[in-house]
Amino acid sequence: METSEGLPELVAAARTVAKTSENQISEIMENMQGPNGSDDQKKDLTAATLALELIAVDTFTLFEARMQHHFKRGPFSRKLQAELLKVGQADLADRIHKFYLAINVLKHGKGASYRELLNAPTSLFAVRTAGDDDAASALIDVRAPGFFDGLTAAILEAYDFLEN
Repeated sequence: METSEGLPELVAAARTVAKTSENQISEIMENMQGPNGSDDQKKDLTAATLALELIAVDTFTLFEARMQHHFKRGPFSRKLQAELLKVGQADLADRIHKFYLAINVLKHGKGASYRELLNAPTSLFAVRTAGDDDAASALIDVRAPGFFDGLTAAILEAYDFLEN
């Protein structure tokens, strides 16, 4: 029986997969003629964006599942946030909480997490209003440079905190 990979290795693999989608998004956007582009470009952009959204959701979900054992009961991310605040790591607590909310929005759409993000703006990523008509957009702009790197950096810092 093989041992499973640790969280840092799985995050590194996710970063590699995400980089492919980020490169596709960048290339498509550079080649688009005007804000709309061709139908094929729109389809390709939507597919690459959805792939990046899925890897973001999967990565955060994996982080929660692998680290849940550090807390007996209750919502993992909220317990982690409270523990980080207790030891004076407010910046990491805020980043983890904001990415937790972003992942919830990617999974569930408009709801409490979306409203909380609208009421507490962040510089970590862009939250789009529900009226945007860009076909490739979701409520969270995963296409913005640094979104996935910020997510995985916060996950790895929280991992180090929990494991050490």
